[in-house]
Amino acid sequence: MTQPTFRQEAPAPFPRHLAVLILLCMGCAFAGNHVAARVAFDDGAGVLLAILMRSGGTLLVLAALVIWQRQTLRLPAGAWRWQLLLGLLIATQSLCLYSAVARVPVALALLVANVFPILLALLTWALGGPRPTARTAALMGLILLGLVFVLDVPGRLADNASVGPQWWLGVTLAFCAASVFACALWITDHKLAEVRGSVRSLLTIFIVFSSINLAGMSGALPGGLNLPATSTGWLALATLVVLYGTGFIVLFICVPRLDMPRNAPVMNIEPLATLLMGWVVLDQMLSAGQVVGGVIVVTGIVLLTYRKGQRASQPEQPVAQRG
Repeated sequence: MTQPTFRQEAPAPFPRHLAVLILLCMGCAFAGNHVAARVAFDDGAGVLLAILMRSGGTLLVLAALVIWQRQTLRLPAGAWRWQLLLGLLIATQSLCLYSAVARVPVALALLVANVFPILLALLTWALGGPRPTARTAALMGLILLGLVFVLDVPGRLADNASVGPQWWLGVTLAFCAASVFACALWITDHKLAEVRGSVRSLLTIFIVFSSINLAGMSGALPGGLNLPATSTGWLALATLVVLYGTGFIVLFICVPRLDMPRNAPVMNIEPLATLLMGWVVLDQMLSAGQVVGGVIVVTGIVLLTYRKGQRASQPEQPVAQRG
């Protein structure tokens, strides 16, 4: 005699105002994580140490949740190599983004890194996906125009100002973070779509933690595991662990009820929140032209990622791939 099966109903979504409020708070938490990281780096903390603490704390909580929910870590045939690649890409993205944050103003690094929707659209097209529509192409152009002002290209050309190697390296690392993130999202959508989001998130964080740990022990990045010089740096590290872990776990738990296809663009508050926090905490202030450029970039990204009435195939994706 076969046992009857029971289908678990999807949880009812939160009211729109509550979902938006949660996403705004989580966007600010991720922004605060990057600002806290810069405080720790300025106090002598290594980039690898910050990523290890962040991913290690999140991994412990996430593993406890998966065990409590009694979920299996079994993956479909052929999915392990893509899961491993996904984890390595997210580790690379985290390393590039934190390295950029250590070298240039935090808001500048986040704005450059947030051009990943453009790169994802182009990558999808190059790999046989749909060609970007005229609307998408126009929004891409708008975002690139905003970046011209964010990077203060007109001012630098007018003043013939020399830019130090650290500035160029920081911007390049932020763009690399965007490129790697776009590849990670493509793999999630096209190669790991059948993997449960909680399992993918746990395995991704585990691979990030393990690979960064190996990089630290091998000495691949000199100074990557340096300890902070004062209690300020330790407090900043603890803050980034709490902020990132809280944002990740809250989204992990609440994402089925947040109506992400409709509300996900709210998360693009992160670069603007970073701009404000960077000014208050780090006294990092962009010029008026850069601020205008930042608003243009965020507006373009919101419009690019918003699809009215469209259901996303992977609503948990923002959780699984937060960098």
